[in-house]
Amino acid sequence: MTSTADEQQAAHGSGGKPEGRRERKKRETRRRISDIATGLFLQRGFDAVTVAEIAEAADVSVNTVYNYFPAKEDLFFDREEEMIDRPSVAVREREPGRSAADAVLGQLRQDISEHSLYAGMREGFDEFMRCVREAPPLMSRLMLMQHKTAQRLYETLVEETGAAPDDPVPELVAAELVNICNLVSRGATRATAEGASHEQVARQALARLDAFEKLATDELLKYATKPAR
Repeated sequence: MTSTADEQQAAHGSGGKPEGRRERKKRETRRRISDIATGLFLQRGFDAVTVAEIAEAADVSVNTVYNYFPAKEDLFFDREEEMIDRPSVAVREREPGRSAADAVLGQLRQDISEHSLYAGMREGFDEFMRCVREAPPLMSRLMLMQHKTAQRLYETLVEETGAAPDDPVPELVAAELVNICNLVSRGATRATAEGASHEQVARQALARLDAFEKLATDELLKYATKPAR
């Protein structure tokens, strides 16, 4: 599930420097193996496809597949680290005067307006999630990813606020924000699978966000507001 923007970003190394030829070839090989694997998983189901079959279809050795993807689930969730870190990045990069909720939910609103896969609205994402639901190993990995996302955001909030180790608020805020993002994404994916238009899905997703913000307390919505410069 790679977008043009992702490809443009991947073409630069750390510090915005263009990647070298070796790095580019490795990235392209990794993407090709993952794309071929995902196509096979969507056609036949995750459990029915072996790593040996993926290697043969990609014209590489089994060892090469494992060099890039240590576990079979990694072939499906090839952007796991990016997804886990995304809410934390939004918080770390928020502008002065914006809270953690502003950053995370504002990002989600933008994803909805752009009909992004991050909001569960990309064409074909419903089939991607159907494959996940039908494979217990993928469901387990997805739940672990969601847990890691909340944990990463919790750690970021502690860093941003200087909260004490026994302060329960950062963990609770992180869990709430990640949960609402997951709920909105699942609802959008379900509505898309049922044939709703992008406009209908977006309206429903935004209505869910609005309802959450009405129910949330000011303490949650204003938590970790970045001081003005």
